[in-house]
Amino acid sequence: MDWRDFRKSGHWPTLLAAFLYFDFSFMVWVVLGPLSLYIAQDIALDVSQKFTVVAIPVLFGALLRVPLGMLADHIGPKRAGLLAQVLVMAALAYAWLVGLHSVLALEVFGFMLGMAGASFAVALPQASRWYPPKYQGIVLGIAGAGNMGVVLDSLLVPQAAEAWGWRAVFGVLLIPMAIVFVLYVLMAKDAPEQRTPVSLANYRAVLGDRDTWWFMFFYSITFGGFVGLGNALPLYFTTWYHVSGVAAGLMVALVVFAGSMFRPVGGWLADRVGGIRSLQVLFCVVAVSYVVVGLLPQGPAPLAGAVADAKVAGWGIGELPGIAWLAVAAFFVGAMALGMGNGSVFQLVPLRFRREMGVVTGLVGAAGGVGGFFLAKTLGWSKVATGGFGAGFFLFAGLALVGLIGLAAVKTRWRTTWGAVAEARV
Repeated sequence: MDWRDFRKSGHWPTLLAAFLYFDFSFMVWVVLGPLSLYIAQDIALDVSQKFTVVAIPVLFGALLRVPLGMLADHIGPKRAGLLAQVLVMAALAYAWLVGLHSVLALEVFGFMLGMAGASFAVALPQASRWYPPKYQGIVLGIAGAGNMGVVLDSLLVPQAAEAWGWRAVFGVLLIPMAIVFVLYVLMAKDAPEQRTPVSLANYRAVLGDRDTWWFMFFYSITFGGFVGLGNALPLYFTTWYHVSGVAAGLMVALVVFAGSMFRPVGGWLADRVGGIRSLQVLFCVVAVSYVVVGLLPQGPAPLAGAVADAKVAGWGIGELPGIAWLAVAAFFVGAMALGMGNGSVFQLVPLRFRREMGVVTGLVGAAGGVGGFFLAKTLGWSKVATGGFGAGFFLFAGLALVGLIGLAAVKTRWRTTWGAVAEARV
């Protein structure tokens, strides 16, 4: 790729601002994943409720992408992004200063965190509109790599909760959110390309196109898998392998690091070989990874008094049994494929729906969030119904194989219609 031409083609301050906005919004969006271990010590939650609490922000992050995407098309991405950031910071300030004292309060707070997850519908089209078709894969890969925020959550949140308590974490999160807000004000700029007014009729029109549904399904597998695992794995590791809260955070950080860092690689690969071909390989890797994880047995519990005192006690990161490291390795490979799959899907979307990018991005992103909600909920249901998590992982392995079949069904039509005039590999 010609990096000199790439730098001259668009507006890099906006690309950087979109990355930071999405990155730290994503960090806030999934904060209940690692924090749920600590909240559950003050608010009584059974296993199913724990997985529900971590799934609610994911669900509303998905649903709110549609109205926020519409708002961005009406008032401009920058104004919509600023409004969303103010609402999220207000929710964090409330949770920090007033507290969350019931399951209902947690659920309402989860709804507000969904506004952070909806940043996807603003940040990606805001960056995309500055660049020509040949750079869409790498641009959306960079902007979408903002999901690196889940890595920061996994690394830092358990440490902060152990040291200062879980309420203080919300106050700590306000610091980077305020800094990013100022940088976004200074750096982000809406593209000169005239926005097409968006209404519900626009959504009905794109929903009447079967390609929209295929992209939504593919992204529910890739992004749904990534964000669902990012939220559910802290509970999974502490339940299935009896690890401490801090160790669970470090294990999840390793897994989601792969998904975050390889998203731009997936966009770059899709630019080189075509999004369809790269997705075919990646869906196979995802399915195999889920099956391997689903077959792994439960790890041994530590003896009483054999682990260090902590708010969420269990095996430390240096004491993990081998089976737990094997699970991390399988999740790492699977998350890497999921992250690359995210980049590959969004190499194809702007090529197919250039004029409807804002609308389709909101719908596809929403489908990804819904996929994450169902992954987290399914793991909870699997544990309650069967006593283990295998059934949940096998179900999502099956969905990846259905995605592979779907690609085989559409690839010839896509390559011979809109793909033939896309000025990029499909």
